[in-house]
Amino acid sequence: MNKGPVSQFIEHHYRHFNAAALMDAAKGYEAHLAEGGKMLISMAGAMSTAELGISLAEMIRQDKVAIISCTGANLEEDIMNLVAHSHYKRVPHYRDLSPQEEWELLENHYNRVTDTCIPEEEAFRRIQQHIYKIWKAADEKGERYLPHEYMYQLLRSKVLEQYYEIDPKNSWMLAAAEKNIPIIVPGWEDSTMGNIFASYVIKGELKASTMKSGIEYMVALTEWYRHNSGGKGVGFFQIGGGIAGDFPICVVPMMYQDLEWTDVPFWSYFCQISDSTTSYGSYSGAVPNEKITWGKLDIHTPKFIVESDATIVAPLIFAWILGW
Repeated sequence: MNKGPVSQFIEHHYRHFNAAALMDAAKGYEAHLAEGGKMLISMAGAMSTAELGISLAEMIRQDKVAIISCTGANLEEDIMNLVAHSHYKRVPHYRDLSPQEEWELLENHYNRVTDTCIPEEEAFRRIQQHIYKIWKAADEKGERYLPHEYMYQLLRSKVLEQYYEIDPKNSWMLAAAEKNIPIIVPGWEDSTMGNIFASYVIKGELKASTMKSGIEYMVALTEWYRHNSGGKGVGFFQIGGGIAGDFPICVVPMMYQDLEWTDVPFWSYFCQISDSTTSYGSYSGAVPNEKITWGKLDIHTPKFIVESDATIVAPLIFAWILGW
């Protein structure tokens, strides 16, 4: 396919160092798909609040990603941006805020993520009133679902459409729900909706078992990987570090070493966008070769690491893959 102006710019200018690593990783991703491979994308941090959906949603629609692993924050914050975008408050001088100014943001119901404040009432509470009804209905019927399945039910019910404040094509969660792609959300409890769900359990309004667990996510990922790792196999594109990446990448050694399924193929592509420092004993910042010793990657797996800001790098790599 003919590449658009963004891709042409990248190819002409990005020739050395992290820029060249970005270019190599993008071409490797593209080659992996061209050879029939599938790709898992993992998202840490606050990539949804960084509006990665503008490019990621199109990646999903064009079948450039087969499965996503993300934090609970990323799962919910894409929907929050969808329904409350105009109420977000940007604080470009966030580095200069005093503790008193931070406290004033809290009192005005703004929760700050770097330079962007999420409005509590329009974002958290707007979703809460609708998702609670879905949780409660399942609870009363004795049904159990995974966290992202409840979010899919919420989006498909269309009750939030009245609040949409961005073009829906820029919501990666809407695109994922329409495609029904699997999402893995390890540590979902560490999120606003996870905290809210826990509060209902403490008050006796919901049963903890109504929400399926991280172990059940690992079981589901195992089944998915077994079914999809034939041929060229499944690649792993990691945005940031943390549990969103560490949890799903372990499915391969778990099957090979713990289940003793010796026919399980390794991840067949690996790229990480990271600014983590490897010398601090960091799993998130470990160079790809370290993953060979853990039974995650093969000697011959194409491996890339771009040590840079994911909010800049990921959209550029996606732009290349989409031909923009």
